[in-house]
Amino acid sequence: MSPRLVKTLITFGLMVFLSAQSPARAAHGISLDGKLKYAADFDHFAYSDPARARVGGTLTLHGIGGFDTMNPYTLKGTPPDMLSAFLFETLTVQSHDEPFAQYGLLARDIELAPDGQSITYTLNDAARFADGAPVTSADVAFSFETLTSEQAHPFYQSYWKDISRAEILDPRRIRFHFARKNRELPLITGELPVFSKAFFSKHSFKDLALTPPLGSGPYAIAEFDAGKTITYQRRSDYWGWNLPTRKGFFNVDKVVVKFYKDPVVALEAFKAGEFDVQLENNSKQWARDYTGPRFESGEIRTETLAHRNGAGMQGFAFNLRKSMFQDIRVRKAIGLAFDFEWSNTNLFYGQYTRTTSYFANSDMAASGKPSAKEMLLLEPFKDRLDPQVFEVPPSPPTTTPPGSVRNNLKEARELLTAAGWKMGPDNLLVDGQGNPFVIEMMLSSQAFERVVAPFAENLKRLGIRLEYRTVDPSLYQRNMDRFAFDMTVAVFPQSQSPGNEQRSMWHSESAAVEGSRNLIGIQHPAVDALVERIIYAESREELVQACRALDRVLLSGHYLVPNWHIPYHRIAYWNRFDRPATPPLYFSPMDWITTWWIRKE
Repeated sequence: MSPRLVKTLITFGLMVFLSAQSPARAAHGISLDGKLKYAADFDHFAYSDPARARVGGTLTLHGIGGFDTMNPYTLKGTPPDMLSAFLFETLTVQSHDEPFAQYGLLARDIELAPDGQSITYTLNDAARFADGAPVTSADVAFSFETLTSEQAHPFYQSYWKDISRAEILDPRRIRFHFARKNRELPLITGELPVFSKAFFSKHSFKDLALTPPLGSGPYAIAEFDAGKTITYQRRSDYWGWNLPTRKGFFNVDKVVVKFYKDPVVALEAFKAGEFDVQLENNSKQWARDYTGPRFESGEIRTETLAHRNGAGMQGFAFNLRKSMFQDIRVRKAIGLAFDFEWSNTNLFYGQYTRTTSYFANSDMAASGKPSAKEMLLLEPFKDRLDPQVFEVPPSPPTTTPPGSVRNNLKEARELLTAAGWKMGPDNLLVDGQGNPFVIEMMLSSQAFERVVAPFAENLKRLGIRLEYRTVDPSLYQRNMDRFAFDMTVAVFPQSQSPGNEQRSMWHSESAAVEGSRNLIGIQHPAVDALVERIIYAESREELVQACRALDRVLLSGHYLVPNWHIPYHRIAYWNRFDRPATPPLYFSPMDWITTWWIRKE
């Protein structure tokens, strides 16, 4: 599967908000608008099926690369796939068929203060770690303090920045106090993974290495071969099997994850029956490689799973820490050399749509000229913004007639000349000091090489040499954490309600923090101000207007070359599973696969 950053992004991708409520009261769930699909006495989520689900058997999955740590919450190392989902539990769990709702998991009751400045959780009396010890408020407080310390990945310090402290009220109740009112905080406190304080008093959190951790979740680690395979065993003594938020989930006795060095090798291993489920991100492979007798007979099935997830943004991102990318004219010129239409026809089999917004597939995407409310947010920075911000958002360059590669490259040459680049030896552009224009693009998958190759050829015609290389996942992640790249394929997922996570992606304060999502290195006062507006929006309307304004600023900055998206997941699996009839709406494939079960032979 993907590197740890993408996993983190998927884990925290669906962020949600909580509406202001009047009187404080205990509740089984919380939501943006105060409405919940599921009543306090609900039995299970609609996208699980505990009545039909059969418990037993082994599910075999795969990962790419390997693993060298059992702690998924630090900057150091790469953890095995599924570790967070299987071992560590949170106070609440998100409903995948509601965009803005969460329900109790470790927490039995949730109480928001009337002024919105704190939230109190009452833990479930039955909640236990795998060693039988109860989950207590001290464990919750320890988890919060640890994750917001220097021991943990810096993402969490940024994400929970506005939580001032955790107050233990009694062994089963804990209250989080907020430094300032923030509509998102009540829900994202519920996303806190809870660790055993006793376990980590004996083991180093920061340097856990390959010591199997103690969790409260439905699986435990049965065995592993470092970097090669890991086996999770379903716990018959798991405390939460009768919770409505757990019924119908985690139905297989064992989950084995095998690791492969290369996605192409992994696909062949899948077709040979070495593992059960393949999530496909490569359009060429999807169009050409899922064929043969086993597919024709139905022994292996392929399927597209529709979803309502926001598309966010993926693109060839510039590292602004590199001097050659600091001139916006250079970034525009490089963007003009990418021929998406050719790639979509010849490489992608027409499967993709070009991404035109950082909030694609949502009502937060900017369109037309700024509204009056957007203008109020943008005008204070008018002298610091490109005039394009106040017009229709710029669309990515196109070669659809009357556009053409030739015209785009002609425009690109003019931009590069204006930026001071001149043709030097070996048909390479050089700057004023005679330095040649050479870019190294770091890739995590060989599948991208066929996409970058024609891009590199177009850049060569401009006098720019684009070198690209695929590195192994662990090195890729280390380089991403340290911003050790010129360009890379970056993913910036967006939820139905963006919030605190925007600070890590775009804010100046995250640009120099290793491991942050501000891969581009953006430092712009308008971006900072708009991120704050998003985080502290007091209504859905304010949120939407702030997101649209931020979208305009990011698009006009030409910080990346936009890629593409599709509104469905592509999945293949060996035909030995049953599953609920009703799929979720907002989900990753693995979210739903945890509700599947193996048919009885």
